[in-house]
Amino acid sequence: MKKVKIAGVPEHFNLPWHMAIEEGGFEDRGIDLQWTEVPEGTGKMCQMLENGETDLAIILTEGIIKSIVNGNPVKIVQEYIASPLLWGLHVGAKSKYQSLSDLKNTKIAISRFGSGSHLMAYVNAQKEGWEPNRLQFEVIDNIEGAVQALTDGTADYFMWEHFTTKPFVDKGKFRRLGDCPTPWPCFVVAATDDFIQKSPGTLNHILETINTYTAEFKQIPSIDRTLANRYEQQLEDIREWLSLTEWSQEQVPTGAIENVQRTLSDLKLIDTTLPLDKILK
Repeated sequence: MKKVKIAGVPEHFNLPWHMAIEEGGFEDRGIDLQWTEVPEGTGKMCQMLENGETDLAIILTEGIIKSIVNGNPVKIVQEYIASPLLWGLHVGAKSKYQSLSDLKNTKIAISRFGSGSHLMAYVNAQKEGWEPNRLQFEVIDNIEGAVQALTDGTADYFMWEHFTTKPFVDKGKFRRLGDCPTPWPCFVVAATDDFIQKSPGTLNHILETINTYTAEFKQIPSIDRTLANRYEQQLEDIREWLSLTEWSQEQVPTGAIENVQRTLSDLKLIDTTLPLDKILK
């Protein structure tokens, strides 16, 4: 049995991986796929890939591209979610801020630098016409850290996936002032160059297996109820999320990679851009 380490966020997007693991889909191919939950998100997973702590990661497109441009020896091996990610902009329940425009020049809670919550703050600032170089950040590690920071006032707002944070809105811990969708497909499968070179057959088997699950995922009977129960979400929220989300079984379109690099470069978050063959397998 070939042992392979994979990392991902503890969110509903990744249920196909858990189903495939639990049903023995990878074991049937001789693969012991060991999943690590990473609530801190993309910035942490970039670090894990770079340090050899994981072979694969299900990771945000913009975050892994920035990391690769900065020298992380990793490639994107496939698109995972072809649709945009809907980033909600959240403030504390008792915050004085009532609209997106109120958030200009305030402090942003982020899981860590290089994470989606960090990079998308720049994308949102650009969209709102704010000066990106005036953004201020408070590192809070994860969503629980964000609740604390927004409650005690050490940060003013927090960007995180709309539906993952919806229960916090429902419970009155956050108020959501708006949403900012990514201008590109949101999640990809990334692998270390070392794993790609040493285990190409195993990588192909892993992708073939997960693709059979994602291709049929929405057609699974009562999948909406399974997701709602497993991730403690309201059924109507899960149904809305499913209607907005498209899984992919292909490589990321080259135009999307170019768009991410151009945006990161315009925002001065990367100093150079790379040819496609340095980013895509």
